[in-house]
Amino acid sequence: MVIKKAEINTLAVKPSQYPPEDKVEIAFAGRSNVGKSSLLNLITGRKNLARVSGSPGKTRTINFFDVIAKVNKEDADEVEFRIVDLPGYGYARVSKKMTDDWGPMMETFLPNRRNLRVVVQLVDIRHEPTAQDVQMYEYLRHYGLSGVIVATKADKIKRSQLGKSMAVIRKTLDLTDEDIIIPVSALKHEGQDKLLDVMERIITE
Repeated sequence: MVIKKAEINTLAVKPSQYPPEDKVEIAFAGRSNVGKSSLLNLITGRKNLARVSGSPGKTRTINFFDVIAKVNKEDADEVEFRIVDLPGYGYARVSKKMTDDWGPMMETFLPNRRNLRVVVQLVDIRHEPTAQDVQMYEYLRHYGLSGVIVATKADKIKRSQLGKSMAVIRKTLDLTDEDIIIPVSALKHEGQDKLLDVMERIITE
């Protein structure tokens, strides 16, 4: 799948601000500063679709992007779907109010969004997933939204360490055999094609 166009639809903090449930949605979630904005810019081919910041905790709304993509199937038409950028979690310097608001915002959106197919969870490949990462995965699994993990910043470790790091992620999150882990480097433009293939399967099923 190749994303041809991606543009912001809306920024929302409550259901009345969400766009209609008329397109398949794939959401992305991860700890603050895990590289989510860089990943979204990578897969959409846009430099500034999602704002990249050196200050964690900048995404404070649920951001909906309308996407048009060409799928890899022969003679297939373009497909339309949405990417949903969820606020980062787990950054200590974010105000207590922002931290307290995150949970209710997710509990309103994730279980009730009928057109949401999966939440791609991002973890930093350099470190063992945190307790909050584990909690997030278990939450997504409970609602049937788990299954795709992106291990970001793959360029920061040696290739000889890749298998071990992936095994640590799989064990710590207690992933199933069906769960997919994709190492990605936004810096070196690696791994995005596999992620886009997975997204295509989800969208076209």
